[in-house]
Amino acid sequence: MNVGKLNEMFRYLFASTLAIGLCGQAIAVEWNVSLWGERRAFTEHVEKLAELVSQKTAGEFELNLDYGGLANNRENLDGIAAGAFEMAQFCAGYHPEKNPTLSVLELPFLGVQTLEQEIAVSQAVYSHPAVVADMARWNATLLMPSPLPQYNLIGVGPAPDSLYALRESNVRATGGIADAMRVLEANPVAIPATEVREALDNETIRAVAFAPHAHLSFDTLEGADWWTENLNPGTVNCPVVVNNGALEALSPDHRAALLSSVDEALDHYLNYYDSVTMQRWEPSLQAAGVEKVSFNPVALEVLRDASVESAVSAWVMRNMVLGVPARDLLEFVRTAVRETAPAQ
Repeated sequence: MNVGKLNEMFRYLFASTLAIGLCGQAIAVEWNVSLWGERRAFTEHVEKLAELVSQKTAGEFELNLDYGGLANNRENLDGIAAGAFEMAQFCAGYHPEKNPTLSVLELPFLGVQTLEQEIAVSQAVYSHPAVVADMARWNATLLMPSPLPQYNLIGVGPAPDSLYALRESNVRATGGIADAMRVLEANPVAIPATEVREALDNETIRAVAFAPHAHLSFDTLEGADWWTENLNPGTVNCPVVVNNGALEALSPDHRAALLSSVDEALDHYLNYYDSVTMQRWEPSLQAAGVEKVSFNPVALEVLRDASVESAVSAWVMRNMVLGVPARDLLEFVRTAVRETAPAQ
């Protein structure tokens, strides 16, 4: 066993000892939670989780939410592996090489229609043995998803009058959305969300692929000229994870308080996204004078077919070489999408 692993074990053995009083009573436990940006729709479930855990334990178990002070957003999984903090949020598309199994949820045009379905499909995949093993390499357990709607582009300059007009454009996109952009012969650029507004202002990129809350949170509407209302190439998967050692060190009551709060935290998230974020979206577009762009449905169908033929097939082959059961995972996701589809 390496020195780092031993140090981590001692750390959590010490923490669990401190968490139990001489009479067997649990005393205060604090977890540090690594997020980024600022509080927004994307983090509302984590905020609610912290509130619920504190309430259920009468303040004996507290989640200290930190927005950017603990790690860079692309280093949160590394921080979890090292035991630098106990909980974190990350996006699979930031580093698919670190979490190849999760990247299946970011493939383009999977057909997920609602946030509720996004939760159901994500949770099914999170319990898949290959995904559990993938996360175990980082000493991590997947706690809950951060369900996001379909992404669309906000851009500057002349509005594209067809999908072809996006050819050779620099577009901020990650994961499967980046793959869809490559099918369009656009140039996907993976830059942090916090740097996107500056990149649009100086025209380093022509467009950015975000969900509505992120367009609002990172001010991409300011100075934007157009928005694609029906491109819908896919979404990103951004789970909340916990360090395995920290989870194992919790008392039974604290562990129950954490795990039993997940569903309520996700319900709060869904309500917030619908009643706050989406209620702001249309008025914000209008106030900013952003032109809506709607692409031809036939052209979109061609793009979907081409993305499945190239991007999805390439993902399968690339990950099979790495020993990932990619074909099985893809079929697992497609089955989960079919089984959780909203009733028509």
